[in-house]
Amino acid sequence: MKFTDGYWLAREGVQILRPREVESVEDGGDHLLVHAATAPLRHRGDTLNRPMITIRIDSPAEGVVGVRIEHFAGRRPRTPRFALAAQSVPVHTNVPTEGSNGSNGSNGSKGSATLTTGALTARVATEGPWRLELVRADGSILTTATAEGTAIIDAPDGPFVREQHDLAIGEHLYGLGERFGPLVKNGQSIDVWNADGGTSSEQAYKNVPFHLSDRGYGVFVDHPERVSYEIASEVASRTQFSVAGQHLQYYVIDGPDPKDVLRRYTALTGRPAQVPTWSYGLWLSTSFTTDYDEATVTSFIDGMAERDLPLSVFHFDCFWMRQFHWTDFVWDPATFADPDGMLRRLHERGLKVCVWINPYIAQRSRLFAEGAEKGYLVTTAEGDPWQWDMWQAGMALVDFTNPEAWAWYQEHLRALLRQGVDAFKTDFGERIPTDVRWHDGSDPQRMHNYYAQLYNQCVFEVLEDERGRGEAVVFARAATAGGQQFPVHWGGDCESTFLAMAESLRGGLSLAASGFGFWSHDIGGFEGTPDPAVFKRWVAFGLLSSHSRLHGSSSYRVPWAFDEESVEVTRMFTHLKHRLMPYLARAGQIASAEGVPVMRPMVMDFPADRSVSAADTQYMLGGDLLVAPVFDTSEVEYYLPEGTWTRVLTGERVAGGRWVRERHGFDSVPLLARPGSVIAFGSVTDRPDYPYAESVELHAFELADGAEVAVQVPTPDGVACAAEMSVRRSGDRLEATLVRGQAPGWVLVHRGRRYEPSGSTVTVTITD
Repeated sequence: MKFTDGYWLAREGVQILRPREVESVEDGGDHLLVHAATAPLRHRGDTLNRPMITIRIDSPAEGVVGVRIEHFAGRRPRTPRFALAAQSVPVHTNVPTEGSNGSNGSNGSKGSATLTTGALTARVATEGPWRLELVRADGSILTTATAEGTAIIDAPDGPFVREQHDLAIGEHLYGLGERFGPLVKNGQSIDVWNADGGTSSEQAYKNVPFHLSDRGYGVFVDHPERVSYEIASEVASRTQFSVAGQHLQYYVIDGPDPKDVLRRYTALTGRPAQVPTWSYGLWLSTSFTTDYDEATVTSFIDGMAERDLPLSVFHFDCFWMRQFHWTDFVWDPATFADPDGMLRRLHERGLKVCVWINPYIAQRSRLFAEGAEKGYLVTTAEGDPWQWDMWQAGMALVDFTNPEAWAWYQEHLRALLRQGVDAFKTDFGERIPTDVRWHDGSDPQRMHNYYAQLYNQCVFEVLEDERGRGEAVVFARAATAGGQQFPVHWGGDCESTFLAMAESLRGGLSLAASGFGFWSHDIGGFEGTPDPAVFKRWVAFGLLSSHSRLHGSSSYRVPWAFDEESVEVTRMFTHLKHRLMPYLARAGQIASAEGVPVMRPMVMDFPADRSVSAADTQYMLGGDLLVAPVFDTSEVEYYLPEGTWTRVLTGERVAGGRWVRERHGFDSVPLLARPGSVIAFGSVTDRPDYPYAESVELHAFELADGAEVAVQVPTPDGVACAAEMSVRRSGDRLEATLVRGQAPGWVLVHRGRRYEPSGSTVTVTITD
């Protein structure tokens, strides 16, 4: 939201009050409390009829500085609030005593007060205009807030609190959830407000008030309601965020590496759960409005098997239930006369089953009257169930703030799980009204985005309860901060074009920069029917993502519906993904343990390389594989950072530090191994969950002299470590050793040659 008319003037009807004079800085032991007047205090008379801005600075975790800017402090706290895992951390504060010189601040004031947490220090001016510097131990300033940017604002549509941070020359910001425009957010105006707007607009399903800087810090705005951002837009050299009301709470999170920022951020807001390894395999859907029954489903599954197209999950979309009855959790008897038997038959074929759900209760649903009577539905101010006709006729909304409604919804899911369903696609959850009442008295503005968190948590919780930790997985569309705890998330409704394919990738990378560890998208696009070229290119992209699903709207996505080459391409990349499972499952372990996403933008691994800042048509899959999807029938351009990279599909070595333009057939894609990496390849191509350590191949790529790489190979369920190997280079000797665990039949692979160990070690002589 913009409050100014150019640099000098406020917009009509807007009054901006800034902290012009620091009146005092109090040392609270574990916090600093700053009182600042909105005009210079020349004499006692200036304290009369003068607004005061109070700013509290503290630390909820090491390396994280919290800042609360407040006007009127008497307003009662509103709910919901993000659940933050604050820690008791050592904090050092220092406020110079009156008459002491203190340490000269860069604003020319006589002194500064400091609060230090880890290697991050908040330095506050004790006299003159408000100034806050976030400083690292080496003296470098991450960013600065000043009296020009910090403000309380009176506007025609209510009070607001605003903050601005200086942007360094060449600094780029990322994140703010799933956004389908340019990956770099500089120059954009963004409202954090969940909406069902597809992938081609400024709206997004997953809005997260967190941005990540390539200078190695992040800022989390602790408000679930609408947060408005102006990033190098209203003021070209600053990023701005504002919220309605009387206070603004945010946290500056140190790195120094972007991945370190996400480690700290997800420690605060929640780490992604471990996903089951079967979920990495290929998912096939009925699609949305297509005609289907058990015979259709069986024909798809038979067709996949006949063509050696391994399938892990079959997904039933909306019309597994009766039309006009969503959501009632009842199989449509006209199309699925024997659901129990069908689920049993699918399981006998080694498949998992996912079904579509949403949090809406249609008027014709068997649950509507019960939900209304028992108070399980969101109500209007008059106490009636809130209803509208969008999506489903007369639909209402489950009130997840009511513990009884939560349990009621879970019991219906529990019945499906006991029937044989394995996972749920938690669709929708974005169009949440703000003219309603919630059971627990939550503020409707704050519940709009936060509703998705409750919805996904409710479903994920019952999955964990019925299936066990590590076996729960959802396919979620809506989310906000903290939503990464309930994977997997997919990119929403996209067109079936190359342009939409690129939009989807940008959305996924933006979401990854916001702390989400696992992500998927609709292979081939959702709306419309892709031509064979788009489908084949999207297959390679989809099967080199953390999770892979064939899904459409009004047309099927079985590969043979396009052409015979589509079948071959799908087979090739499905087999490749299964062979990469030891590597991908390990990347998933890291995502859950550390908060570093499986699939992420290049800047996360190469923050010092300015050429990657806007590289939003490629990504890192784990820390060692670069993927550049081809958004064309043949040509692709991508950037390779410094070093000698290796093409995984051919073994060809490629010099980095440059942009590369090349042509690829549909059976190829730029997939390159990072210099100095060792990637574990499995021996199985027909399923994603298997004993990864058996006959595992360790592919070593361009290790430097003196380098040593530890490789952990997960257990088949992805929970633990089955084997750990160490690969080191000394001069012309490359040595691999089994350090712990069992890995029968393991080999070392270097430049296409296989070397079997003698005992627990293999040593080979290499030449560059």
